[in-house]
Amino acid sequence: MIGRNKSRTYWRVLKIDRLDPSELNIREDSTIYTESECSELLRRVHEGNISTGGLKFVTTCYGIVGFIKFLGPYYLLLITKRRRIGVICGHNVYAVLKSEMIPLPNSTVNSSINDKNEIRYKKLLCSVDLTKDFFFSYSYHVMRSLQKNLCNNDPDQVLYETMFVWNEFLTRGIRKHLKNTLWTVALVYGFFKQTTLSVSGRDLKLTLIARRSRHYAGTRYLKRGVNEKGRVANDVETEQI
Repeated sequence: MIGRNKSRTYWRVLKIDRLDPSELNIREDSTIYTESECSELLRRVHEGNISTGGLKFVTTCYGIVGFIKFLGPYYLLLITKRRRIGVICGHNVYAVLKSEMIPLPNSTVNSSINDKNEIRYKKLLCSVDLTKDFFFSYSYHVMRSLQKNLCNNDPDQVLYETMFVWNEFLTRGIRKHLKNTLWTVALVYGFFKQTTLSVSGRDLKLTLIARRSRHYAGTRYLKRGVNEKGRVANDVETEQI
């Protein structure tokens, strides 16, 4: 995987081992490349593997949702299309328009990707529509309230492990390997709406955010009351800015 910043001045390479379907083996190249250096690197890799088909472009993405494993190989979940839905203190907030799940193992590696139970679990995950009620930001901590973001700037706090990051478990593997969150996005499940109002001739932006906890969530017929860890069923935090 190739990652870059918005101004195309900062390029990084993420290497994912596709020969062992049972293990998640990820390594980030420590080198920071320019665009021309990155293109040259890809050309050399392609020519060095031309006998087995070389490099093939798969998709453009806007962040990794995570990695997941059922009974067979690992799968990579990507955001392939996004839409800006608001701005908080100059930071853009996005919704997911399209996502994609890509199997990791190389086609030459024997895996149980077509197993009946494997297909069933994949369909269960795909039934979760990431294009509805999920939002994220690259530069603003949408999993916390504005008040908490302004009052607490602790750089050591692991924001992914807060109760409102829906894909905390999915990103746990890559965060553990890389010791950073440059490649992943923290998805929040809930509601985000921003509108511009005019009051006494002055324009103001009204933002309503609802964040649903990832703990003890489910349908109201199965999840009720409080569990043994003191977590309330379908806990939602609502914020108005």
